[in-house]
Amino acid sequence: MASPCRVKLCGTTTVADAQMASQFEADYSGVVVEIPFSERSVTVQKARLLTEKTAIPTVVLVFDQPTDWIVDAIASISPFAVQLLGHETPDQVSQLRAQTCVEIWKSLFMPIGDSADLADLQKQMAGYTEAGVEAILLDTVDLSENRFGGTGKTGDWQVAAALIANCPITTFLSGGINPQNVKEAIQTVQPDGIDLCSGVEKERGKRDIERVRQLMAEVNKS
Repeated sequence: MASPCRVKLCGTTTVADAQMASQFEADYSGVVVEIPFSERSVTVQKARLLTEKTAIPTVVLVFDQPTDWIVDAIASISPFAVQLLGHETPDQVSQLRAQTCVEIWKSLFMPIGDSADLADLQKQMAGYTEAGVEAILLDTVDLSENRFGGTGKTGDWQVAAALIANCPITTFLSGGINPQNVKEAIQTVQPDGIDLCSGVEKERGKRDIERVRQLMAEVNKS
């Protein structure tokens, strides 16, 4: 049975983990591609293999890459969507929209804790939506470690709820979600989907089957 809230299991690094996401009926498998600060990063060639070996759509994550590089990576990997994780501008989104046929998703970042700037995030969201992204993902940034996503730490869910309530396109909540808080996250923020990696790992880049099982059970209760 499909989850009432979509689930993207991100940071997929092995074929077994890609197939685990499919086994437990997650909606998407996320693959981090050539991002230096991420321990979950894989090469374009490995991303293509992980995409080929899972039955669910793959979303590839890239960070501050040139448009031509992204277009070439998409052509090689053939994912369902590309998720822009860095400082990519709405203009770059428009360029990608003109050169690719996959969905384009954009991560927006809230600081860890409760100091998010609602007005600034609303402005960013409007700009990327107008440029043609199909989904917005609200995640956390840990500037002390220069980590954009994959922090394992939550942001301000009240700000996230306000943003999502007024967003005309698909939204995902990321940042610090795990089997213990996923139900609260969904009920508080009411996103279209959730996106996580560390919350279902035994260590960075290695998924834990029991945590995945627990997460999906909690999502289906929400």
